Amino acid sequence: MKRFHFERKPEDGLCRITKPDSDCCLIVTGGDLEPAFAADFIRSRSYGRIIAADAGLRFLAQSRILPDQIVGDFDTLEPEIFEEFRKDERICRDIHQPEKDETDTELALMDALSAGFHRMEVLGAFGGRIDHELANIQLLYEYRKKGAFISLIDPRNRISMAWSGRVFRKDSQFGKYISFLPLTTSVTGITLRGFKYPLENRDIEMGCSLLISNEIVEDTAEITFDGGELIVIESCDKSFPER
Repeated sequence: MKRFHFERKPEDGLCRITKPDSDCCLIVTGGDLEPAFAADFIRSRSYGRIIAADAGLRFLAQSRILPDQIVGDFDTLEPEIFEEFRKDERICRDIHQPEKDETDTELALMDALSAGFHRMEVLGAFGGRIDHELANIQLLYEYRKKGAFISLIDPRNRISMAWSGRVFRKDSQFGKYISFLPLTTSVTGITLRGFKYPLENRDIEMGCSLLISNEIVEDTAEITFDGGELIVIESCDKSFPER
């Protein structure tokens, strides 16, 4: 799919910041956003596409960042913001009725995957309704099966899927701590190397807190396991982790 890069449109102050050579898609959705963190984080990254899902468009409007696409039912967004972006011919629009099978976040993930992106970062996935938060975490697993790697990010956490043989670099970790939580009833044969608390061929059950608050102590660390599914939570004790 051919991607285009547009510069600022002077009359409205909106700026498109996507870079055609990036293979990562940013999705800004309708949960809580720390504006200063989100703005700094976006500036530090490179994205080939930016999608605003429902009320995530509010932050982009306030920051005068032009999304490549808007998606959702926009039932929680101020009408004047929606109308400004709905009429903008530079933006792809995927508008839905409130009565639908998917959440707005999942619709954005579907559109990103359809556009050829298999690496996605999501801001605004947390801090709202708990049912949406849990659904967003479960989407990590569903879209991993589709070949996508998704990170859910807020000022204190980055959450993604683990796989056997995944390597973590100390110089690119999100925060000081790294935890693993089962998404399945059990995860078998877990081995951790390069961590403060190593592990060798250990089985754990859902609900076990053994793998919480580990730390990377070597340049790289690796997890391997035989069966089951795990999520990875990189976290810190306060906002704005140093990266």
